Amino acid sequence: MLNKYRLLKNLTMEQLAEEVGKTKSTISKWEAGTRSPKIYEIEEIAKYFGVEPQTMMFGDTSKIQLIYDRLEPTRQENVISYAEKQLNEQENNIVSIFDDRKRVTAYVEGVVAAGLGSYQEENLHMEVNLLEEEIPDKYDTIAQVVGDSMEPLIKNNDLLFVEATSQVDTNSIGIFQVNGKNFVKKLKRDYDGDWYLQSLNGNYEEIYLSEDDDIRTIGEVISVYREI
Repeated sequence: MLNKYRLLKNLTMEQLAEEVGKTKSTISKWEAGTRSPKIYEIEEIAKYFGVEPQTMMFGDTSKIQLIYDRLEPTRQENVISYAEKQLNEQENNIVSIFDDRKRVTAYVEGVVAAGLGSYQEENLHMEVNLLEEEIPDKYDTIAQVVGDSMEPLIKNNDLLFVEATSQVDTNSIGIFQVNGKNFVKKLKRDYDGDWYLQSLNGNYEEIYLSEDDDIRTIGEVISVYREI
């Protein structure tokens, strides 16, 4: 998607690198897919091009989704019912579907809440088959998201590629354990110097941190995996 928006603006890699404060080499690796931008970098680039972060990551919202979002709830149910019927007929008529994209086996080691927090399941080690082309070159672990507090950037059931670190920069999205519960949130600091965890979904309040809390930084989110 980066290549698409860069060309629409008639920018060279050097020009874009200068605009967003990166090197030409970094831009080249992002476009080639050999390196993935971090969450905060995606947000910065999306802001520069005037698009939503999820659009920068996953492409434009489909026409059918735009129509569905405008319908009343009862009509949305009708759309789902009809679509399920069509899918069922299609699957009954197709013997097999071949996807030649290479997949690799990976393991989800933890669950993180995009909401009110979740307790870690011991020895989760859930096997998943992921598209190799969507996996970043470097990461330490994979976590699965439960909840919608980080929408629209991170959605329920998304997989997060995490770089293990005990320190996350301000305004970065990380995995934090607070009083035994795991969260995926953006780390923020207010004007009084107080630290808090911020949700991207405005329906959720900030989680302020105090000395009485048992807090551990697990890692920084470097990439989001979602199959559309």
